[in-house]
Amino acid sequence: MDKNNCNILLKNILESNLKNYQKGKVASYIPALNKVEPNLAAVVMVDMTGEVYKAGDWNYKFTIQSISKPIVLALAILELGEEAVFKRVGVEPTGEEFNSINKLVGHPKPFNPMINAGAIAVTSLIRENKSENSFNILLKFFKNLFGNKDLKVDEEVYKSEKMTADRNRSLAYFLKDHRIIKGDVEKSLDLYFKQCSIKVDTVDIARASSVFANRGIDPITGDRIISKKVASIVRSIMLTCGMYDRSGSFAIDVGIPAKSGVSGGILAPVKNRFGIGVFGPSLDNSGNSVVGMNVLKSLSEELNLHML
Repeated sequence: MDKNNCNILLKNILESNLKNYQKGKVASYIPALNKVEPNLAAVVMVDMTGEVYKAGDWNYKFTIQSISKPIVLALAILELGEEAVFKRVGVEPTGEEFNSINKLVGHPKPFNPMINAGAIAVTSLIRENKSENSFNILLKFFKNLFGNKDLKVDEEVYKSEKMTADRNRSLAYFLKDHRIIKGDVEKSLDLYFKQCSIKVDTVDIARASSVFANRGIDPITGDRIISKKVASIVRSIMLTCGMYDRSGSFAIDVGIPAKSGVSGGILAPVKNRFGIGVFGPSLDNSGNSVVGMNVLKSLSEELNLHML
């Protein structure tokens, strides 16, 4: 694909969807996220030759939030194996909000790793098995996957999340009571808050996405970061569960795996074609970027990305 033409395409698609930010609101339940300008927006694509295409506020830094979930899932499977991970968490969609506790009542094993309960369970596995070194191992994996050795935690957001995490604490202690979490709850939560507070930009998101799209190989360096099987598992779960209770309609309208975060980012790997990252902090009622979802829909239509 011609780089100049692709950059123009991204610019046009982004500009045509900017008006949609007015339909959403920035996340306010984490105070530090409420300070972001709502009309920021960016889209970046990395193709399978390693070429990077970008438009908008692509170098604006934001915290990764729930986009960390598929990445930590990949790390957990690589470190501990599928059996150990999926003994603690399932792979089915819930149709519930990302922080819902409803489906855990009578069924304490979280339905999937893309909701908060499931993600906390997966993070707790890393903490249980790697103990005091767990964050260093996690951050090293993130740096490798994102191709960015300068990744670090946003301390303001980390502290803000930790202070306002009543729902996540209730989920974690419920899981502890049912032996889904077996280690120290507060230490597992602390690791979870840190992973969500890692600062990235849209290029970083697209770079990580390209590894999943390229079946585990970084298309820029040619290095294998994760196994082909793990990349397939993570893409599959993102397709069915990655956009919270909008996952079904997103699969119909856009038709590619994706994972959103409440800071406004979305990671979207298109197998053998592109790693896509989008950003727009105004969210819909499900916690997904309004501009980001519309940009991905436009890209899917324009480039025939719908996998179904």
